[in-house]
Amino acid sequence: MGIVLFGVIFLMTAYLDNSATTPVCGEAVEAMKTAVTELWGNPSSLHQKGIEADEMLENARSNIARRLFCRDDEVYFTSGGTESNNLAVQGAAHAMRRRGRRIVTTSVEHPSIEETIKHLESEGFEVIRLGVDRKGRISERELFDAVTPDTVLVSIMAVNNETGTVQPVEAARTAVTRAKSPALIHCDAVQAFGKLPLKPAAMGVDLMTVSSHKIHGPKGVGALYVKKGVRLSPIVFGGLQEEKLRPGTQPMPAIAGFGAAAAALPNLTAQLKRVTELRDYMCERLLSLGGVVINSPEDALPYVTNISVLGINSEPMLNFLSSRGVYVSSGSACSKGHQSSVLKNMGLSDEVRKSPLRISFSRFTTKEEIDMLIDGISAGQKAIRKNK
Repeated sequence: MGIVLFGVIFLMTAYLDNSATTPVCGEAVEAMKTAVTELWGNPSSLHQKGIEADEMLENARSNIARRLFCRDDEVYFTSGGTESNNLAVQGAAHAMRRRGRRIVTTSVEHPSIEETIKHLESEGFEVIRLGVDRKGRISERELFDAVTPDTVLVSIMAVNNETGTVQPVEAARTAVTRAKSPALIHCDAVQAFGKLPLKPAAMGVDLMTVSSHKIHGPKGVGALYVKKGVRLSPIVFGGLQEEKLRPGTQPMPAIAGFGAAAAALPNLTAQLKRVTELRDYMCERLLSLGGVVINSPEDALPYVTNISVLGINSEPMLNFLSSRGVYVSSGSACSKGHQSSVLKNMGLSDEVRKSPLRISFSRFTTKEEIDMLIDGISAGQKAIRKNK
């Protein structure tokens, strides 16, 4: 497929891997350009160039805070979602270790949570991993049973990065209150930020992770919401930046881009309605092909849909689609080459787990891109099976 302009054919592509990363929006590009060419001072410097850079830093912080309905001084910049998750989990566990050594999380967290928690296990922390049902969702009853008076941390993701399953994060506060536990509550909201309205204080969350490159900002920057009064042990040591919680000279071009991307986010409610309609259209067409199953639950975040093309392993289908300019993934970009543990924990069959495709939208996704995907999968079913 392509379009012709001035006698030149431009091939169309369908980028549907937005849970891995998103294209940088124009507003972010302009902000980064300004940071590089004009406001390039060190925000810690006391002269005019430093003051200008610091104003840009705090403006970006305010933009993130507005999207989280929190105070500016509750937002701390990091190098991305992985560092924010490490800082939240390690920082909370180490700060609270004298009050208990029990951590409650889920069996379907992002690797940056799971691997960090494995490290804490090696230090002697007790870890309870909540299982999930066929929809990939934890049981609130099991959560209530798991949280005890010696629990110091509960970490539950908002939206699963492979299936779009929305977890009952708010139930964590109820669980902690019932158990009379001192536990801090952390939420990895990387896949929810910019797609769902997030109010960590109203959700009962003490710590929340967000990332720039999932909302059309640049890579290499993220943020951690830390509720006022919550104390974390730092995992990096150095200067006074970010209140000593994340020392080091701030990467101002990336932070400026992040702030601009956050400010450019559209009305989330209206956007969610549009994306839901696109998702429903896609699923209807996919199921009409035959040999395709939808692994995501019906009430998943519509930006993320996990499917399986039965009888065809993920890699040949991914390669076939890529050759046609259609870009999807087989699962988490941070678990490249490994079969999904999320789908396994959901109890899905081996046949389904051998052939998953994750299709993830952004606010710029179009119906034409979905049509390209459907045509590509249909053609792939015929071509790949013919060559077997």
